[in-house]
Amino acid sequence: MKDVFTSLWEWVSVTSFSLWEIFTTPLFHLGQSGVSIGTVVYFLAGFLTLSYLSKRAKKFLIDRFLLKSGLDVGTRATIGTVTRFLILLIGSIIIVQSAGIDLSALSLLAGALGVGIGFGLQNITDNFISGIIILFEKPIKVGDRIEVGDVQGDVISISVRATTILTNDNISIIVPNSEFISGRVINWSHNDRNIRFRIPVGVSYQEDPEQVRQILIQVAADSTHVLEKPEPIVLFDEFADSSINFTLAVWTSSHTDKPLILKSALYFEIFKKFRENGIEIPFPQRDLHIKRDLVEKIL
Repeated sequence: MKDVFTSLWEWVSVTSFSLWEIFTTPLFHLGQSGVSIGTVVYFLAGFLTLSYLSKRAKKFLIDRFLLKSGLDVGTRATIGTVTRFLILLIGSIIIVQSAGIDLSALSLLAGALGVGIGFGLQNITDNFISGIIILFEKPIKVGDRIEVGDVQGDVISISVRATTILTNDNISIIVPNSEFISGRVINWSHNDRNIRFRIPVGVSYQEDPEQVRQILIQVAADSTHVLEKPEPIVLFDEFADSSINFTLAVWTSSHTDKPLILKSALYFEIFKKFRENGIEIPFPQRDLHIKRDLVEKIL
């Protein structure tokens, strides 16, 4: 029995030594530092853990620690993103050094990476730097209603590479950060969410402009989505070919992200009030003049 335990112990010792040797034998060298399978496993475990902890730290900072600070959502998101970036940067340095890798040995790799960035990673670098600028200058922030190119929606997240925009159709669109720095961006709620919308209306030349103005003002006043201050106004735009045209200008804070819904609701009510008051909504008309001598020649 004693021989069996002795043999088993010898087998375990030999196996453990073999596994340890496999995990500690350098696969290649970085300067004076050897990189083994154990080092690679340590890197993978360390960076996965670091990524998880940085995400949890960002979420805790935004949703709990800064929630009672009175800061707006965009500012909290900016602080959370910058904090996560710093945790990743410092944690990466600690992981590399604790693995016994001499950072000075990475100078050649850093030089090669710089060349790679210069030739093949311009867009990534551009987006990264643009993301840092956005986070600190805050031309846009989480919760803003923006329009960039042909994309319009609410900003739901800003990372160092791209910004996620949620449209009214519940579609998430990922926009590279460089487009917000180099292109024209319309921010509908940069200062506040009070926005003025202009509703064009045309009526027949037979109608009284003052009556039309009163009806449009009343429609705006009856809407719960139109602000009382600043007051809605009616502008007499032009004498068009088939109609006299007005613009109803109204302010809203509840439909900043739903302008078409507000416009549709007002048009429904305007059409109803015009019909009740006998106001004619014209359609394009053309007068056709036929010369008699030309008709006689044709016939």
